[in-house]
Amino acid sequence: MLDCAGRPEWIPAHTNILPMNQPRLIDQVRTSAALRHFSRNTVDAYIHWIKRFIHYHNNRHPLIMGTAETRHFLSSLTLTSNVAASTQNQALNAILFLYRDVLHRPLEHLGTLPRAKRPKRLPVVFSQSEVSKILSLLSGPEYLMAALLYGSGLRLSECVSLRIKDIDFENHLILVRDGKGNKDRVTMLPQSLTKLLKEHIANVRSIFVKDHADNFAGATMPTAMAHKYPHASREWPWQHLFPASRRTVDPINAWQVRHHIDASVLQRAVKLAIIRSGIPKNGSCHSFRHSFATHLLEQGYSLRAVQELLGHQDVRTTMVYTHVLTKGGLAIRSPLDNDFSSSSRE
Repeated sequence: MLDCAGRPEWIPAHTNILPMNQPRLIDQVRTSAALRHFSRNTVDAYIHWIKRFIHYHNNRHPLIMGTAETRHFLSSLTLTSNVAASTQNQALNAILFLYRDVLHRPLEHLGTLPRAKRPKRLPVVFSQSEVSKILSLLSGPEYLMAALLYGSGLRLSECVSLRIKDIDFENHLILVRDGKGNKDRVTMLPQSLTKLLKEHIANVRSIFVKDHADNFAGATMPTAMAHKYPHASREWPWQHLFPASRRTVDPINAWQVRHHIDASVLQRAVKLAIIRSGIPKNGSCHSFRHSFATHLLEQGYSLRAVQELLGHQDVRTTMVYTHVLTKGGLAIRSPLDNDFSSSSRE
């Protein structure tokens, strides 16, 4: 039970006494998240918000805090820090996870929080010529990854997380594992990338062979998957399609492993290419996915088909792209362009 301030009743409000002989809180968070198959990005984000929550309250342990402190912190994000709605939601989910699944002291009676408003903005979409211009300024793995974002409609996290076994050259398909919402889906593999992708995989193979010879632990694996398939990390099909240039140390078991390339590498490369291209749009890696959807709809493919390729649970999410098509409302002729407007100036 919780008291009126949202603290467990068994901990007096004035005390700092905490359970002894417990693993570090952040280690507990990592373990609980791993058991629930959370992605690495989600784990890192949750840990970030849990640490901010604790620091905001002068490094007090969450067990001697509760609903009141949570409400105060989340309200400050909106009223003081002016964060976006999605950011506030992520912070809320992190703290709820901490109390419910890590400390096993679920928060109650949070009530209505001041919520940041979600701005309704149209996605940034590149034209096909703009996509071509940006891609021409990229090379190597960065070119391949950006081309897959546009040619397959992948999210950035989905692209960097691809493994060798996810590429089906024979059927020209990509299997996206654990996409948003922990769902698998299939999308197309652009045939124009086949040759370059096979050459890239040959280079990855040489990295894998060297790692294997050096007796390193292999590719990073989700915790549950590593338990189910203990030897998979050293098997070729499970290697990352876009491996990092350096090995790293696994924070859970301290083994030396090779993770996939960091998303920031592609983000920086794409941002620089957009600047160099002179295209006056505030685009990003995600703009390639927006462009993929918009161009397919322009070509006459159904909204349902595009929804499946993007992995959207709700078709209303996909419908936003109908607002940026070069047909529909934008095909209406402006009255200024009527014949009389030009003749009136003669």
